[in-house]
Amino acid sequence: MKTYDIELQRVKAMSHGNGLILTQIDALVLPAATADGQSPTTSLAMTPDTARVLQALLKTQLAELDRRKGRSQR
Repeated sequence: MKTYDIELQRVKAMSHGNGLILTQIDALVLPAATADGQSPTTSLAMTPDTARVLQALLKTQLAELDRRKGRSQR
């Protein structure tokens, strides 16, 4: 299993289609350094401003998907 440290620098755009939310980002991806005795995990780091942008864009995309559902699927 490969693990990485990902530093999210900028969210450029988001869209959805075919059941997926697609995100264009600028990110720094480096192999993760694991300490002995810890289970390997991938971590995502971002500034509070970038996190706010990502959260707002995700809310917008999810709201659009919810509006497109038929009443029988809600």
